[in-house]
Amino acid sequence: MWANDSLWFEVAIISIGFSLGHITFGLFEERTPRWRKLLKYVLTLIIGLAISIYVSRSAMFTFFGIMSLAVIYIHFVLLPKKGINGWTGEPKRKYYEFRGWDQNIFKD
Repeated sequence: MWANDSLWFEVAIISIGFSLGHITFGLFEERTPRWRKLLKYVLTLIIGLAISIYVSRSAMFTFFGIMSLAVIYIHFVLLPKKGINGWTGEPKRKYYEFRGWDQNIFKD
């Protein structure tokens, strides 16, 4: 009844990972345009599916794990070294400077 031997399994895993990431760390992307967020998801999905098709499912999960480790490194090692809380993105001034965003959040 339940089979996980189709590519929909990879789509589901990548989509769940992105959903959890945006729920947990979405505050870090508040000034990122929606088209870039969508492009990041679509490219990750295409790369993950291509790896799964042309290499193996194990390689896709390895890729997904390495990308997850990169996110963990950025939020819990790199940002704190810059004086930014990796969980809350505070102080906002330092985080906006790190991202290269305009620090005046109320400017239109």
